[in-house]
Formats: sequence, structure tokens, C-alpha cells
Amino acid sequence: MKQCSRDQQHTVRLTLNGAARSAACEPRMLLSDFLREGLGATGTHVGCEHGVCGACTVQIDGVAGRSCLTLALQVDGRRVDTVEGLCDADGPMSDLQQAFKRHHALQCGFCTAGILMSCDDYLRRVPDPSEAQVRDMLSGHLCRCTGYTPIVAAVLETASLRRQAATTPHPGD
Repeated sequence: MKQCSRDQQHTVRLTLNGAARSAACEPRMLLSDFLREGLGATGTHVGCEHGVCGACTVQIDGVAGRSCLTLALQVDGRRVDTVEGLCDADGPMSDLQQAFKRHHALQCGFCTAGILMSCDDYLRRVPDPSEAQVRDMLSGHLCRCTGYTPIVAAVLETASLRRQAATTPHPGD
């Protein structure tokens, strides 16, 4: 394990949303703060700072995790994806983001980035979830605005559309 002096800045090198990035930080800096302050990825929101609300959820090496419970030094050399990486800056929204829009699955939007990152990871692992499974997955997120029903509908619709696309023959196949 790499030894870190608590009195020195350390450079963290990672792949952020597909691009190599680096910045210096103190050993005790949280990933959520490093992303926002060090790298300018402000889509990651900080809510409770205790891992309860889920607003800070990002993907580390493809797995959803709380950035407020992770030290920036822990992601040195790893891939981190944030909500900014769900689609190109000038491109269309991802299918999941479009479903959230269609179903009005956000209101104030504070929790949305973390929920999207969890849902994106979840749908890769569970491509055909039931409503109960989606609700169980969402139980790790606090949202005070939507009542969760439109979020569940958006996730189920996205799963259904992805399954249909996977089974639809393409011209020339």
C-alpha cells in the first residue's frame, strides 16, 4: 500500500468519464470534493456526507458507489464515471436520461445525478428488473420531490426499450 504523508499534497491520476485527468489533493480529501473542486465535475452533488442520501453516487470501475465515503486517493489509477459522462456534452441525452425527462422523474434535480448513476449501473447488471427490484435498488436514495413512482417508470421503460432493441433484427443482418 502506498504510504501518504498527511502533511503533503498527493497527485491522483484517474480516468474521468473516459479522459485521463489528474489533480493534487490532501490525503483526507473525499472523492466528492475532489471531483467538484479539483476536477470541476460539479454534477456530483454532496448531500448528507454520510452515505445515506445517494446524491453523490458515481461509478468507480463501473460499479456505483458513494463518493462521500471514498477518499480521492482510493481512486488513483482507476476509472470514475459521473453523470457528466452519461452522454457527450454536445450530444443527445442517454436513453435513461431521456426516460427520466419523459416521465418527469426529477423535480429539483439535486438527487437526480446520483440516482441516474445507480440506475445506469443497475440496468447493466439487471437488464429485466421487476418493479419491486427497482424500488429496492432505489431505497438507497433519498428524494423529497418525485415520490419515486416516475423514477421507477423511467427505469422500467428504459429496461424494456433496451430489451426490444436487443431483439429487433437490424437491416442487413
